[in-house]
Amino acid sequence: MSRPRLASELFSLEGRTAIVTGASSGLGARFATVLAQAGATVFAAARRVDRLKELADSDARIHPVGCDVAQQADRVRLAETAVSVTGRIDILVNNAAMSGATRAEDESSGDFSDVLGVNLTAPFHLARLAAEAPGAGKSIINVSSILALVTGAPLGGASYSASKAGLIGLTRELAGQWGRDGARVNALAPGWFRTEMTADLFGDERSSRWVERNTLLHRGGDAQELDGALLFLASDASSYCTGQVLTVDGGWTAR
Repeated sequence: MSRPRLASELFSLEGRTAIVTGASSGLGARFATVLAQAGATVFAAARRVDRLKELADSDARIHPVGCDVAQQADRVRLAETAVSVTGRIDILVNNAAMSGATRAEDESSGDFSDVLGVNLTAPFHLARLAAEAPGAGKSIINVSSILALVTGAPLGGASYSASKAGLIGLTRELAGQWGRDGARVNALAPGWFRTEMTADLFGDERSSRWVERNTLLHRGGDAQELDGALLFLASDASSYCTGQVLTVDGGWTAR
């Protein structure tokens, strides 16, 4: 009989291979850094390779991979790169995303499809590639949003909200289909965090006050406040957790 794991071992990712998309800035860069600090070999993917190289310079366990997740060939190459170096894929963080127009009447059906392509189709394909790659006990983490759970009006956007809500549906379905193989699929739903994407929001006094007024903790989040949730979902600490949505939003959706 194997000994019980020590609490300090629960969050260790030593010997594991992770892929993080949208890793050139913001939450994605933080995710890649945290997984590497926990011991994983991380393949950080994004279009801005110069940013990825700067990230890789900070930790030898981070490998930069230029990748446009909107392109199927790039997604395949990303998975093949990870497998060719380490022989496996254990963790996938589907973080790359794009936003559309805020007002539905300003968004064409073509633009709507483009957002779903990056935010929903690409995560599905990458999840398949990760599931089919060597490695046991996989953890797939789909980064959704509180805008999948509640309206963000007057901010938000139809395509963005729809794609993030679809990502939660995809998470539950893949968890149901792949659970028998030991794969775990969960979603992380952040609230309003200070990132490059939300710089204009927090840079505007009126918008910043709106976030503070509607968040129970009366402030936006900082990127490092997702570290614990990410490590929980990526590691053995969540070995009996699948098909779930972990919301980290300062209480926004509890109103």
